[in-house]
Amino acid sequence: MIKLENLTKYYGENLAVANISFEIAPGQIIGFLGPNGAGKSTTMRMLTGYLMPTSGKASVLDYDIVENTLEVKQLIGYLPETNPVYEEMTIPEYLRFVAEIRNYNPAQIDTRIKEVVELCALKDMLHKNIGELSRGYKQRVGFASAIFHDPKVLILDEPTSGLDPNQAREVRELIKELKKEKTVILSTHILSEVTAICDRIIIINKGIIAADGTPAELLAGSQGKENVYLEFMAANTSSADLEMALKSIDGIQEITLKNTNENVYSFEIVSAIDLRAEIFKTAVKNNWVLLEIRRQHATLEELFKQLTEK
Repeated sequence: MIKLENLTKYYGENLAVANISFEIAPGQIIGFLGPNGAGKSTTMRMLTGYLMPTSGKASVLDYDIVENTLEVKQLIGYLPETNPVYEEMTIPEYLRFVAEIRNYNPAQIDTRIKEVVELCALKDMLHKNIGELSRGYKQRVGFASAIFHDPKVLILDEPTSGLDPNQAREVRELIKELKKEKTVILSTHILSEVTAICDRIIIINKGIIAADGTPAELLAGSQGKENVYLEFMAANTSSADLEMALKSIDGIQEITLKNTNENVYSFEIVSAIDLRAEIFKTAVKNNWVLLEIRRQHATLEELFKQLTEK
């Protein structure tokens, strides 16, 4: 469906996207992540034909983005971060304008307007100018414009940026609905959004692909270490004595004292394997009261931080 091969983009002497390659199969929602300036928007703009690559290749449904730019634009619906709508128009006026500049069949325009209005839940707002709408509804108008020509691919740059939680949830539900018939690439800084709706995550940092896989695969790959949170009650025992006893357990790699409060001590343990049983035995042996023992699972936020701070 979508294929990038050694795609590269320079702005003057500044390298924005560095020789990246990946493929996207039909019917997936791809979360395209990265810090500001990582190359996300540049890559998306090259895929949509708004920017030409410096070198490398990319194709959408076997159409080359350079040699077949018009065909690619017909296959893609694009919603940029700044939603370009004409606020003095009503929703039907704006969608008719979109249809006409796309040379949509005039006999089918009214029917298609009704379809996208229904899909994007805009029916109650048709009498208002777009400038009177809330940001959430304006974003829905942007979606309606992006999908009007029924594209095979949707590219969405920060589609929930600036929306309140309820508006963002509604937009996510709309994206999941659109997935039934389309391939979706979306960039976002809201990592909980990615785990909620994306089938696959591609993380880009400094123009280079830093990670690529399903959320489960990426988190599993970061689980090379076992993190355990411990809380003990130990009278007449110092934190140093506690730490020394814990260090005697074979397999512990790191111990960090997190907190002390009278006779209660909390630690974070890092090991290569699950040592909870050994920790429990050590507590019993030393007459410590084990108040809490909890495995700490890696999160997408931690993985993102780890990959993008390098």
